[in-house]
Amino acid sequence: MRVSAQPVLEGERVCLRPVEDRDLPLYVRWTNDPDVRHWLHRSERPLSTLELEQAKVEEMRRDPRTLVWCIEAERRTIGDVRLLEIDTAHGRAELGIAIGEKDCWGRGYGTDAIRRVLRHAFGELGLRRVWLITDAVREGVLRRHRLRYGRPLDMIAMGVLSEEFADG
Repeated sequence: MRVSAQPVLEGERVCLRPVEDRDLPLYVRWTNDPDVRHWLHRSERPLSTLELEQAKVEEMRRDPRTLVWCIEAERRTIGDVRLLEIDTAHGRAELGIAIGEKDCWGRGYGTDAIRRVLRHAFGELGLRRVWLITDAVREGVLRRHRLRYGRPLDMIAMGVLSEEFADG
């Protein structure tokens, strides 16, 4: 049983829709692009294939604690955004986002997608906390947490509470 039906979510600049099989070649291209891989926490993993992406998507579809949306902007699919480890008993989930189309980096599409997913998480799902992990920008929180190109990398954990989220 899914946490929630997989809805289509409309942001101001993006449309978020469930992942379809036609998206898999994009996932392979994005995952294998060195610039995109750099930010996907995949620098230590093997390159992807259509079969590997199909298996990952099928696993996510079966997982009742996971929701994944493709991000559409400029009349094309540019990335995805995810709620992972959705735990309604404790009211929390992890957020993940990737903009795979590099010409769309820095243009506000990710911000709009995150804002819309947070609205869904705090509103429709009734969560109280959404968190993510990213590369560290200050000394400390998760020291030497993962490898990037064989070298340890510090990371920080970030979160937002429902009462802190100013929608809009």
